[in-house]
Amino acid sequence: MGRKKAGKCERPVHRGKDTRHKMKGKTMETFTEEMHDALRASMEPELEGAAVVKLPCPLAMWDLGHCDPKRCTGRKLVRKGLVHGLRLNQRFNGLILSPAGSRYVTPADREIVAQAGVAVIDCSWARLEDTPFSKMVGAHPRLLPYLVAANPVNYGKPHRLSCVEAFAATFCIVGFQDLAVLLLRKFKWGMGFLELNRIVLERYAASLSEEDLLAVEKDYLSSTPQEEELGTIDRNAVEMFKCISVCREEEDEDEDDDDDDDEEDSEEAETSEKEAAATTSCKESEDTISAENVG
Repeated sequence: MGRKKAGKCERPVHRGKDTRHKMKGKTMETFTEEMHDALRASMEPELEGAAVVKLPCPLAMWDLGHCDPKRCTGRKLVRKGLVHGLRLNQRFNGLILSPAGSRYVTPADREIVAQAGVAVIDCSWARLEDTPFSKMVGAHPRLLPYLVAANPVNYGKPHRLSCVEAFAATFCIVGFQDLAVLLLRKFKWGMGFLELNRIVLERYAASLSEEDLLAVEKDYLSSTPQEEELGTIDRNAVEMFKCISVCREEEDEDEDDDDDDDEEDSEEAETSEKEAAATTSCKESEDTISAENVG
């Protein structure tokens, strides 16, 4: 008496994560349709109080707080509701652009991106040693191949991509270019990234394997002027850090140099104006003397 009958307390057997993922997942056709809808919605005139565009996959970012909030592309995407922030030690199940990765982003990652999304690490190149990469983990860490930055801070520099450029590059390589366009259009210079890297991105997206992608990268570097620029950068540092999307504080020095150039240009302009005024004055004096002689 009081005993439960045998078999009554048995719990249902779980069939594992694969079954749950299949139930929650979506077909590639559905994803593609949602992607096109999101791009169309983002291109409509912005109305006050309009709802945030819903992306077909999650985008996330670990923000280490290293960069200037006003220039950080990742934080702008967070403010617009397109990217959500992650805490340290918080796991992300999608593709993670991280130096901890041993593999590169390839078209084969298309399914992972569609089902679980992409995450980036927003840190400073000047503080890499202080960055706890071990606390930003997931099942699919990845590196990005050779690409050139188009952001105003690091324009023309290999691998120095901002957060939005890292997201866009990943989407282009796995075949979701509409999502790359959607994100890049949030920045005045954004579409320049696609134009600057158009040829190599198309070749990466057509790669059949990681070996094929690396062969494309090697061939591209051997046949373009960018190889000379890449040669000025430590190759080991490039291999380790190429995938990190950063907003560099140390670039402030470059901006200061730009300000100095602007001041020099201003001084040169003032000097030219003074010289022009002096020339005009001399000419007027000569005309006056000539008129007196004629009189």
